[in-house]
Amino acid sequence: MSRDIHAMSKQAFSELEAVFARMAPDTADRMCDAILAAKRIACYGVGREGLMMRALCMRLMHLGLDAHVVGDMTTPPIGEGDLLLVSAGPGQFSTVLALMGVAKEAGAKTLVVTAQPDGEAPRRADVVIHLPAQTMADDTGGSVSLLPMGSLYEAAQLLFFDFISIILRERTGQSPEDMRHRHTNLE
Repeated sequence: MSRDIHAMSKQAFSELEAVFARMAPDTADRMCDAILAAKRIACYGVGREGLMMRALCMRLMHLGLDAHVVGDMTTPPIGEGDLLLVSAGPGQFSTVLALMGVAKEAGAKTLVVTAQPDGEAPRRADVVIHLPAQTMADDTGGSVSLLPMGSLYEAAQLLFFDFISIILRERTGQSPEDMRHRHTNLE
């Protein structure tokens, strides 16, 4: 039995729209403020959330910011004035909690993007960015997204992070061409 892709896309886009409708109005500004206040930014996430964090880090680099992905061999140490930007959709991951501890001990600020703002990682963070979307922490039972497991959260992250890059671009007085100029030529 074949599914109607058009109907599926309408439902998925409706679910995404609902995520953004439930976000606090100042969410993007708070994230942009934290990013712009940082000397250096280190991004981290696990699984598909990690892929979204890598996408965000790439956009931050396109903006000319000193941004790195935790775990890459070229990532410098984090310290005073820096920001550890992590994703913990379900509210915690053991590696996220461990890295937050290292960052705090080194004097860096922490920002957690999450769907579960009462989770352990958000409780430890300096800044919490709440994306109210389904993750694997709540993908069973009552009202469940068409998208599997944590995909609604991850799709919301991808869009939200690009919105963040647009706002940052405007706040820093850059053009789309400025960002494009920083895109790699090694593809």
